[in-house]
Amino acid sequence: MDVTGDEIAGVAGLFNGATREELAAALAELAYKRGESHDPAAFHDPVDRAIERYHIVAVETDHDTAAAESVLVPGPVAFPAPPTGADDLPHILDVPDRAVDRTAAGEAAAERLLAEAATAVDAGDTDRITK
Repeated sequence: MDVTGDEIAGVAGLFNGATREELAAALAELAYKRGESHDPAAFHDPVDRAIERYHIVAVETDHDTAAAESVLVPGPVAFPAPPTGADDLPHILDVPDRAVDRTAAGEAAAERLLAEAATAVDAGDTDRITK
């Protein structure tokens, strides 16, 4: 199933933040509902691209996740749009309720952008600097 960064952000938003594995499982469930290939591992690359392109950002949460990992929430370039049929995913999947601080999400995105910019400048990577 092809999925855009905005759709991935939309699914993450349905859960008010999801771990990487939860997000992949949600996308796999949606693919299953559509009769398409539904291996959660197939969605790791699209999720990684969405992170790379700031459609979703990783933030720490006050919720104690099993693996103490960050959750993914819609990012600053996203226009979150859950794909058709995604609205019932929170009722199907066992994902805990979370409270994500939107200010912290913005700060996480800004910190990552500044770190990437500094790395690009230090490396003289003009292609990355101009993106």
